[in-house]
Amino acid sequence: MKFLHTMVRVRDLAQSLDFYINKLGLIETRRSEVPAGRFTLVYLATEIGGPEVELTHNWGSTEDYSAGRSFGHLAFEVDNIYHTCQKLQDAGVIINRPPRCGHMAFVNSPDGIAIELLQKDGSLAPQEPWLSMENSGTW
Repeated sequence: MKFLHTMVRVRDLAQSLDFYINKLGLIETRRSEVPAGRFTLVYLATEIGGPEVELTHNWGSTEDYSAGRSFGHLAFEVDNIYHTCQKLQDAGVIINRPPRCGHMAFVNSPDGIAIELLQKDGSLAPQEPWLSMENSGTW
């Protein structure tokens, strides 16, 4: 068995692509426009052939998508959690759970999907300004 992808519905495709591609650094692997069904599927990954996040955009939908309690978060390993969080914060992303421990942080996508960031190869030494940061969001 091989894990292929997870799907999340998005209200604003351009805003979501900006977050996942420009801020998180994922790459678009493929896209399908389905006029008959009035939806677009965009697949994103950290590398070609890797597990994907499928963004589903239903054209013209005004539905407010909410994640049930059974869905937790998407997790991504990063080379430097402090650098990644600083880059995201500089791009206007709220750091809901700062990386005070040098290992883990949480942010949200534009659609409220929790994104966990985990430091590759263990933890970095705790450092400011992250040590003294209180939770910036609702985590």
